[in-house]
Amino acid sequence: MTNSSNQKTVLLKLSGEALAGSQEFGIDKEALTCVSNQIKSACETNSRIGIVPGGGNIFRGISLQHQMPRHTGDTMGMFATLLNSLALSASLESLGIANQVLSAFPTGNRIPQFSEQKALELLDQGKVVIFGGGTGNPYFTTDTAAVLRALQINASLLIKATKVSGIYDSDPEKNKDAVFFPEITYSKVLQDNLKVMDGAAIATARDNNLSLQVLNLFEKNSIKKALNGEKTGTLVKPSN
Repeated sequence: MTNSSNQKTVLLKLSGEALAGSQEFGIDKEALTCVSNQIKSACETNSRIGIVPGGGNIFRGISLQHQMPRHTGDTMGMFATLLNSLALSASLESLGIANQVLSAFPTGNRIPQFSEQKALELLDQGKVVIFGGGTGNPYFTTDTAAVLRALQINASLLIKATKVSGIYDSDPEKNKDAVFFPEITYSKVLQDNLKVMDGAAIATARDNNLSLQVLNLFEKNSIKKALNGEKTGTLVKPSN
């Protein structure tokens, strides 16, 4: 068992869209390899790493909100996150990164169910822990699941890995004059309605003094840089 007292614990929120790469949906092999190599690089910092993947590359329930109940779409989305979790687990295993998937809800004997004790034990053993299934409840996003799991494993930092280089006052892909924020507070994010995470996730992170780093997943070693305290992306602070 590793000595966790001197280790940083971090929770990585990984969007499902990142795993789709240039594809419209599904899991792109090159994108999955890129993500896995980023995590492997991050493991070199001797940090304890948890991961919450989204499922939007496989299914996004809100797109069918007029054809099915919200809770049905959300439940389908939770299963989609498990598919991404298993794919990521296999990819990390191929790189020699010991890991374990935990599900927020029972899956028979296929995937162990999440508990705080089990997650902390696995992290202490030096394994990357992948939290699938969201919160296990409908009406909550994987952003909220990421904040929840970060607090449950006593993470000092939540990293949201995206396709852009941090937080802007508008979409930089649509507005070339978008203003970049190297640092910002949660209150400012909520006040300006910046689309970083859903409001419940932002408020929970703020109220529990959890720092958030938003960065570009496809920038080389961006996660490792964040763990080493180097400037990358946008740091969201609980207060000024």
